[in-house]
Amino acid sequence: MPITSQLRPDGIRVVTMEHPPVNALPVQGWYDVAAAMDEAATDLDTRVVVLRAEGRGFNAGVDIKEMQSTAGFDALLGANKGCFAAFKAVYECAVPVIAAVNGFCLGGGVGLVGNADCIVASDDAYFGVPEVKQGALGAATHLARLVPQHMMRTLYFTSRTIRAADLVQFGSVLEVVPRAELDDAAMRVATDIAAQDTRVVRAAKECLNGIDPIDVNKSYRFEQGFTMELNLMGVSDELRDGFAGTDKAHQ
Repeated sequence: MPITSQLRPDGIRVVTMEHPPVNALPVQGWYDVAAAMDEAATDLDTRVVVLRAEGRGFNAGVDIKEMQSTAGFDALLGANKGCFAAFKAVYECAVPVIAAVNGFCLGGGVGLVGNADCIVASDDAYFGVPEVKQGALGAATHLARLVPQHMMRTLYFTSRTIRAADLVQFGSVLEVVPRAELDDAAMRVATDIAAQDTRVVRAAKECLNGIDPIDVNKSYRFEQGFTMELNLMGVSDELRDGFAGTDKAHQ
């Protein structure tokens, strides 16, 4: 199972992604993340969620090889809908979600952490949205929650990455710690949240979402519309083939 969820006695639910080699989630993996968040939201014993990963990095986005080895648009549509469901579930989870980011956090990974409530990261962590290289658009909505507008545009157009340490100055990453200390750092924040009255914290989460200046669900869905246009034009398959070493564009 690439996604596991474990509720601790103190009310901290730990959701772990583990899909070797790089945590590029297949279609089902995104739906499994959404299901784990939905479970946390409805379980009144859950006070806070820590979203973490095992392996070389936090998340490398969608599984492009799955997409390019699947005939037609089924995998593409599945990835679009699965990512939308996962990002939405993180954002709308009834309790706070802490993202503990190790290594790379790319594409869909930025969608997850951008919709989280708190981010802690290891000193080797970095973030980026290389969608332009893959003939897709998406997660600019969430990248814009991590960096200022002009920085977001530069990172997006160039497919550059940015270190977690550089995000601390923007306030989007709470702290950066050695990788071996990442889980402990996330648990410290989670413990502080779990110590509060969960009724108040749940109300606070709903309240803060309600005053958010951007509707992240509609904004991301708008981005996905342009991705579909690029796919219909054949641009996306051409660029994904170059990445995955496949030949779907000519089939």
